[in-house]
Amino acid sequence: MKNLKSFFIEFGEVVIIALLIVIPIRAYVISPYFVKGQSMEPNFHNGDYLIIDKLSYRIGEPKRGEVIVFKAPDGASYYIKRIIGLPNETVEIRDGKIIIYNNDYKNGFVLKEPYIPAIDITQGNIKIVLGDGEYFVLGDNRLSSYDSRSWGSLDRNKIVGRVWLRLMPITSVQAFSAPKY
Repeated sequence: MKNLKSFFIEFGEVVIIALLIVIPIRAYVISPYFVKGQSMEPNFHNGDYLIIDKLSYRIGEPKRGEVIVFKAPDGASYYIKRIIGLPNETVEIRDGKIIIYNNDYKNGFVLKEPYIPAIDITQGNIKIVLGDGEYFVLGDNRLSSYDSRSWGSLDRNKIVGRVWLRLMPITSVQAFSAPKY
């Protein structure tokens, strides 16, 4: 009886210690995410298992080109998309090109996107002015993505974190960072 009691006490201590470590890490540092759908192909595929870095955006701001996970506009799910436009910029989609206007480029610049095939064009003709804490996000699969072209800007407070690692499938393990512009 004494051995059984000490087993349950020790088991309880292990569970409590594990929870004290896992819960804060999952809440504030990293969390897992499964890709659902084709909106980020060819770079991310349905079923990819990703690790999301939640800590970076607590100490810094999201950057253009980073792939992020965020609370969907409907609030019921999470999406994965790429940051295209930053706060206080104007994003224009015209003739299949993305033009970014900001303080450094008053006349705009055409965004180079090395992460999508050259034959892919961005459909739509829109111009959106982003305010403080607003981002413009697109899926890499521009023909099959529900993104800022449909529902507008993304508020900073909806961003969960940036994609840091792909762990599955095992043949595609990879670490990610923002492309250099």
